[in-house]
Amino acid sequence: MDARLEAIRDTVLARNPGEVEFHQAVVEVFESLGPVHDRHPEFLEAAILERLCEPERQIIFRVPWTDDSGRVRINRGFRVEFNSALGPYKGGLRFHPSVYLGIVKFLGFEQIFKNALTGMPIGGGKGGADFDPRGRSDAEVMRFCQSFMTELYRHIGEYTDVPAGDIGVGGREIGYLFGQYKRITNRYESGVLTGKGISWGGSLVRPEATGFGTVIFTEQMLRTRGTSFDGQRVVVSGSGNVAINAIAKAQALGATVVACSDSSGYVVDEAGIDVALLREVKEVQRARLKDYAERRGGVAYVDGGSVWDVDASVALPCATQNELDGGAAARLVRGGLVAVGEGANMPCTRDAVSVFQQAGVLFGPGKAANAGGVATSALEMQQNASRDSWTFEHTEARLTDIMVGIHHRCAATAEEYGEPGNYVLGANIGGFVKVADAMLAQGLI
Repeated sequence: MDARLEAIRDTVLARNPGEVEFHQAVVEVFESLGPVHDRHPEFLEAAILERLCEPERQIIFRVPWTDDSGRVRINRGFRVEFNSALGPYKGGLRFHPSVYLGIVKFLGFEQIFKNALTGMPIGGGKGGADFDPRGRSDAEVMRFCQSFMTELYRHIGEYTDVPAGDIGVGGREIGYLFGQYKRITNRYESGVLTGKGISWGGSLVRPEATGFGTVIFTEQMLRTRGTSFDGQRVVVSGSGNVAINAIAKAQALGATVVACSDSSGYVVDEAGIDVALLREVKEVQRARLKDYAERRGGVAYVDGGSVWDVDASVALPCATQNELDGGAAARLVRGGLVAVGEGANMPCTRDAVSVFQQAGVLFGPGKAANAGGVATSALEMQQNASRDSWTFEHTEARLTDIMVGIHHRCAATAEEYGEPGNYVLGANIGGFVKVADAMLAQGLI
């Protein structure tokens, strides 16, 4: 790393002790930026990096609620409004026991670059709570969401900060959050949240967008080598919204997705995952993959273990951060891996990324490959602002154009800076320069 950047990096890490995920995200970006500062010394003079790594605002609050037995519960809520140089803060809410400030800051920092790459006028932010909706009744989830929004509402707005969903926050949670916001403010401000229901301001394709976008980006990478998803053997981690829609899109393009996972284990279905059955098991019944295996018949269910033990030519990690390490990466490479598209945020460790790059595997980092979700959220904001509603076909075409544009921007930037095919460098520099230029133009704020 450039010595000038090392000093800034060390200061950032020291100012944010114990936040290992945030540290990982910062270091990964800093490692790409030396050539940028050689060309643009004005970025160093204006302390762009120091400002970029310090959130504009960090909000931490108590969330009291009662469970169905009447017991009072307390959780901690977060919203990190990281950077608004390009537009209102935009990024999801994650409800999961692992959530703490370091994870929210890592996600928000990544969101700055991801949102910039979309070309849409949105800044970067993220939020959530250490609440686990799994196993909770609808009534408990509603009470939690209402309490969470009772604090959060004062910090958000369609021109200020626009949250969406993430792990643990789907259509049900967004509905409860929006209802409480409307109740408190006495305003039907549709653009304050995205991921809404289709009948009350949501956008077609938004549920599919992150998974679809990941596959579209990966398809563009494959095309640079004269191939496509057609005939590929694919393994996907996770079995939530992103994973299911990635599976559906990959198979629509001619691939066979042979495995997917959840926190209990994974299934291997050599005939190709039955997407309709998977949706029913995971989204309707909220059951486990073991139930999919029992109902599908003729498939292998592995309790525990790693889905990355299954050979594939394309891997789509769509579960959570740091799920695919260097050892798993090396095993996948030995099994004939050609391409990786990150459907989750930072699911591959730094060691894994290094293994893929050294082996010549096409690697699409999450800030580029999974940007389809936030891009379609921005399209939802457009529809809300104009009191309009678009068809599925029109919205999917817009999503496709955006993802193709992100791929082109990353590829062209990597080539411009002397590392063709390095999508990590292309995404980091492409996103950074766009935000840095805006920050310079807006003065020292």
